[in-house]
This record gives sequence, structure tokens and C-alpha cells, in this order.
Amino acid sequence: MSGWNSTFRMHREKRCFSAVFVFCTLWSSTLSVTRYSIPEEMERGSVVANLAADLGLEVGVLAHREVKLEMFQESNKYLDVNKKTGELYIVEKMDREYLCPSKTATTCFVKLDVIIESPLRIFNIELEIKDINDNAPHFRRDRVELDVSESATPGERFSLPNAVDPDGGINTVKMYKLSESEHFTIEIQTGSDGTKYVDMVLTKALDREEHAVHHLILTAVDGGVPARSGTANIIVRVLDTNDNAPRFDHPVYSVNMTENSPIGTLVMKLNATDLDEGPNAEIKYSFTLYTSEKTQDVFALNPNTGEITVKGTIDYEEMKFYEMHVEAKDKGQHPLLGQCKVVVRVTDMNDNYPDITVKSYKSTVNENIPVGTVIAIVGISDRDTGDNGKVSLSINQNLPFVLNKSSDVLYELKVSEPLDREQVPEYDITLVVTDGGTPPLSDNETITLHLLDVNDNGPLFPQSFYTIPVIENNAPGALLSSLTAFDPDLHENQYLVYFIIEKEIVNTSMSMLFSINPENGNLYALKTFDYEIEKEFLFHIEARDSGVPPLSSNVTVHIIIVDQNDNTPVIVSPWRAHGSVVEEKIPRSTDKGSLVSKVIAIDTDSVQNSRITYQFLQVTDATLFSLDQYNGEIRTMRMFSYRDPRHQRLVVIAKDNGDPALSATVTIKLSTVETAVKAYSDMTEVPLEYDIFSDLNLYLVIGLGSVSFLLLITILVTCVLKCQKPMPSKAAPPSRNSVISERNSTIADSTLVSNDAYWYSLFLAETRKGKLVVRQPVPKAGSRYIVSSLPRSTGLTETSDSAASTLQYPK
Repeated sequence: MSGWNSTFRMHREKRCFSAVFVFCTLWSSTLSVTRYSIPEEMERGSVVANLAADLGLEVGVLAHREVKLEMFQESNKYLDVNKKTGELYIVEKMDREYLCPSKTATTCFVKLDVIIESPLRIFNIELEIKDINDNAPHFRRDRVELDVSESATPGERFSLPNAVDPDGGINTVKMYKLSESEHFTIEIQTGSDGTKYVDMVLTKALDREEHAVHHLILTAVDGGVPARSGTANIIVRVLDTNDNAPRFDHPVYSVNMTENSPIGTLVMKLNATDLDEGPNAEIKYSFTLYTSEKTQDVFALNPNTGEITVKGTIDYEEMKFYEMHVEAKDKGQHPLLGQCKVVVRVTDMNDNYPDITVKSYKSTVNENIPVGTVIAIVGISDRDTGDNGKVSLSINQNLPFVLNKSSDVLYELKVSEPLDREQVPEYDITLVVTDGGTPPLSDNETITLHLLDVNDNGPLFPQSFYTIPVIENNAPGALLSSLTAFDPDLHENQYLVYFIIEKEIVNTSMSMLFSINPENGNLYALKTFDYEIEKEFLFHIEARDSGVPPLSSNVTVHIIIVDQNDNTPVIVSPWRAHGSVVEEKIPRSTDKGSLVSKVIAIDTDSVQNSRITYQFLQVTDATLFSLDQYNGEIRTMRMFSYRDPRHQRLVVIAKDNGDPALSATVTIKLSTVETAVKAYSDMTEVPLEYDIFSDLNLYLVIGLGSVSFLLLITILVTCVLKCQKPMPSKAAPPSRNSVISERNSTIADSTLVSNDAYWYSLFLAETRKGKLVVRQPVPKAGSRYIVSSLPRSTGLTETSDSAASTLQYPK
């Protein structure tokens, strides 16, 4: 042994243990493994190999890179890399018996990864640890006492404890030696697992009187170089004659037991007989050394009755049969013993749940995955046997998947129906495996399948038609509405872009009138709208997603311009210059109820805002004049008296119906004269006494002519627009996009008879030199007013066609 130690010390002083070093590089299609071989118990600091040279790395570059060593299934750090030299060296001694405790293993490999960063590279290393003879054999009991009767016959065998050596291969126990004896020798038997057992055999009859105690030494020697050994003291006491040993009914007993039998269950009762009498016939039962400790943990033997009972768990899957070696020893002065073997065969029960193993699994798939695509391969197994081990797999849910059996233990999980992520974004698929036992046992495994979105849904607006009211005089850039569509898809398939579908109106595109935010669908006005010019717009907005290919949908938008009371009433009669006072003369002999004057105001707003009412703002004598709030006629409430002042001042306000209301005022200064005026019929023509075109009438005609000119221009523009569109049917109603409605007259009518029949108006106003008479029923197709200026005279007045002016144009 000392020679072996010196040899090992000499090898340890070497730098690399080159005598046992083997380097091998295996290349395959996917993995490169570098293998080394070293003996166990190498000293710390010993060099295993030069990794830099073997892996083709430069030592100078290696010093600036981070190098890590990871050993699988080991927390201790046994190896490290010297970054300066690139050498792999021992950090802590490696014990093969600790790293590979299984004695049946012929080789011991330690797997580790060398990870080098910047750039990242990974090298797989396999290190074979070779066994050295560093453990001596030892006996479980180093002192064995045997009582042998002197009547023992030659050839009688005595079981001795076997030696144990942690080393493997040739370094384990190879042979046994017994010290020199003329009475005993040994025989070696080899078990099924390669373990060597030793029996001591009596070769010559004993004579207690000659030699009462025999001291023997049993030596176990391993096959190492140099060999190691261990000893046990065998003390044989020679007893006086008890010449009959106990005997069992059968040398071998076989019993069947079901697994999981309750503790305390009787397996069998052994019976051994001894022909002796008294204490020499009293028998004690026990397990021999051939009975394994594991078997003794499962079964108990009553030493007095020979009953074998269950004291542990019987598991068929762990052991299918148990062997018990039982000896029966009498209580004679010189006990004799007999042996038998009991074999317990275990019967399988359905006590193991079946297992599910998902071997291949796609956790995410596109929602348009074809029907029949395999998404998982599932394996099933059961540790039981027979019907208890027959298993089947099923899905206990109503899901669009089906299991296809490819073998007894393999199933394919396939798509059986089209999938739609918008309806079900993910599936939890529960697989249930059931065995064929009674009662059957089952287990389950749940796998989750996530569906990836594809662009299969177009954007959807909540409404197909939007009506958006917009109050006129809006600020440019004002937010009109938010038109938001919804797309049930995800990510880029859900990102929407909004834009206006181009449409020209009066040579103006919609993009010059409105703007839409392409990201959120907010609709803005780019200009200020005037109800009196444009009343509505109709166009389309499209929402388009960002998928490939993109999907889109559109919605119709109807913009309605809402009128605002933004036009002040304009007083057109009696005519006066801006800020001037209208002077009128009336005879003092005017009767009660006589028409003194009539105030006429017009408002270009809509019908509701253009309704005008008249009120006195100031009046010299409130008892003398009355004002009709609807038609503006000023009439006398009584006749003039001598107490009334000669001059009367009337301030009339014309107020529209808007909120807030707008108004205009006119001041009329009345002077009473003593001259009598003879009244005639309104429609009778009389000779003119003065120029029909007085200053007031001239201003009135100029104003009406200007309005008519503007209306004529509007008619021409409207005709041009209509020519650009398809001609509607004669029975079709007027277009809603007309710039000016047929019902909105430029000059307010004092008396509105019917909107659907004729416009009928009567304007009567006194001027300083004559009367303005408009009285003409006009059909709907040609709405116009005939204006005549009549001088104040005692004769009949005739309507003058030459003085007629068109106040409203036909549509």
C-alpha cells in the first residue's frame, strides 16, 4: 500500500497527469463534445488539459473575455480555467465513488459547459473520472462468533459476512483468504449482481476437548494494483453434542401476495422440527445474512412461532418478488440450525395512476390554421400491468380539436374545426387519460393554445349614417365630431387610418372644407360656414386597417348647417339715409284708424330667426298712435285735437325672433297739416302731381335693384352647378343643397297666406310725395313682386309696369 501511495504522489507532482489523459473531439451534425479522462483524487491545482489549445482559442484574447464553467447536477466547484494560460485545472479533489455512486456503472462521466462571452461561445466538455484503488475492503462485522457442535460433520457450512469495497471494476473485492486451519476452509459464491459471498466449510471433525475455541482471520482482497485488503476475526466455539439440527418441511416455499397488502397481514407460518428433546428441540427462527435489508424492511419474522407478516409497503412496480432466507436454530447446549428459502411473488393491483407526457406541442398558432393540422403529440403510460396498464386518452370538452391514435401509447391532437380568435382567443384543452383497471384510475393534463391574429375583420362603424349639426359662423379648425370605428383584430390589423373620400362641390373638394385626424377619426371644419350660403354637405369617410392586405369600410356623413341669428333686420320702408330721420306729413283731419305709415323690415336668417315684430321704442303721445306688432302698420287711435302738438316723434324698433334677438330702429317725424287729402281706391290710377321718382322712391328702387342683381348672380351659379350634375326628374323635389330655399324670401312678407300655394304680399307705405303699392298674386313657379310708386293725389292711381322691380327670383 505504501508503494501505491508513493506512486500516486509521484504522479501528483506532474503538471497534467499526462499518463491517464485522453483527448477526443466528437463532431456531429448539431453538437461538438470534447472529452477528457482523468483519475479520481487528483491534487488541487493539477492541470487537466490546455483548453485554449484544444478549442483553438488565443490565450491573449481569452484573458480579456469572461469565462464561466458550469457543471451539470453538481453544486461544488471542482474545476476552473486559468485565463492567463488557458489551462483547465483541479479546484477540489474529485471522488469517483461520490460522483458516480452506482457500482454497476462501468464508466463515470461528468458533463460541463465552458461559456466564453464577447462574443458568446459554448463548448461541451465530458470528463471521464477513472477509478483508482483508493478504498480497502471492509466487513460489516469485524468480529464473527460461531458456535459449532463437536458433533458437526465435515462438509457443514457456516455463513460468514461478506466484505464491501466502494471501488468498482477490478478494484472491488476479488478473493477471500482464511488463516491456516486444519478444520475449516472457505468457499466463495458469486451472486447475480456480482457480489461475492463466502461460506466457511468444516473439513475435519471437531474435538472440543482438544481445541475448544478456534481463532481464525478472514481476509478480503481487492483486485487493485497494489491490492488492498480488509480482515474480520472469526471466533469458533466448539459446543458439546447436540446432534440433531432443525429441519423445515420444504427447502423452498413459494407464496403469492397482492401489492399494498395491509400491514400485519400473515404471509405464511414456517414450521421446522427437531428430533431432539428439551432445550435442544426448542427452535428460534431468524433471517440469515442472505436476506437483504430491503426485504427485512417489508416482512417481519416471529422468532418463536415462525410467522412471516407484512410490516412495510409491498409495491409491485418496485419489486416483483422477494426472497427470504430463514434459519431455524434449536436451543440445545450446542444449537443446531436448518435453513429454507421463502419466495414471495407479488400480484399487481391497479394502484398507479396513468401518466400523460406532451412530447411535441405548439403553444401558439394562427387563427386561420388549416383543419387537420397537428398541434401536439401526446404520450400515455401506466406502471401497472395487464388490464390495469391499458390506457386510453380523451378530451372531455366540446372543443374544435380531435385526438387521432397513432399507436398504443401515442396520440395526435389535431384541429377539427375552423378557429376564430375574435370569438375564442385561447383554448385550455384538458386531456384525460384512463386505465382499464377496476375501478379505473385517471389523470389529466391541461395545455393552453393561444391563437395569433390574422387580418380577417374589417373596421366597423357604430352607425352607417351620421348626421352632424354644425352651427354657422364656426371657428376654422373646430371639432365637429369623432367618428371612431372598431376593428376586433389585434396589433397592426387593428390600427385604423381615417380619411375623407374626395368629392367636389362647386369646384371645391371636401378636403378643403373638412379635415379628419387619420389616427382617431376626429372631424374638423377647415372654414367658417354660412347658413345663408350653404346649408348641408354629404360625403363619405373611410376607415382602413393596417393589415396585409388592408381591409376598410366607409360611412356616410351628413353635415347640416344650423342657422344662427347673425343677421340684423334691415328696414326697407320707410326709406331713409343711414341715421337720418324720416319726415312725414299727415292732415290733422285724419280719421281714427287711418293708416299713417308702415314700417317694413327684412331678415335674411332662417324662418325662425327672421320672424320680425314691431314695437314703439319712443312715442310723443301713446294715446294717439297704435303699431301692429306683426305687419308694422301705424294707425291713428283717435282724431287729432287742438291740444295735440303739431309735430309727433315716433321711434319704431323692428326685432327678430332669434336668441339673443337683433333689432333695427327707425325714427319717423310726423307733421300735421291742415290740407285735406281726398282718398281714392288703392288700385285706381290718378294723374300725377309730382315726379314719381322722389328721393325716397329712388333709394328704394336702387336698393331693390341691387338685391335683384345679387339674386340673379346666385341663380346663374346655381344653374351652372345643376348643369354639372345629372338632370333630375321633373317630378323630383328640389335639391336639399340649394343655396337659397324657395321658402326664404329676401323681403319679409307682411301677410303669409300659404307656403305651398302662392306668395301674397301687400306693402303700403306713405312717402312724402306718394304711395308705394305692391299687390300681386304670384304662382309658386315664378315668385316675384311688382312694385309701383304712386303719387299722393286726389285722382285714381294706376300700377306702373315700368316701375316694377323684382324682389325675389323664381327658383
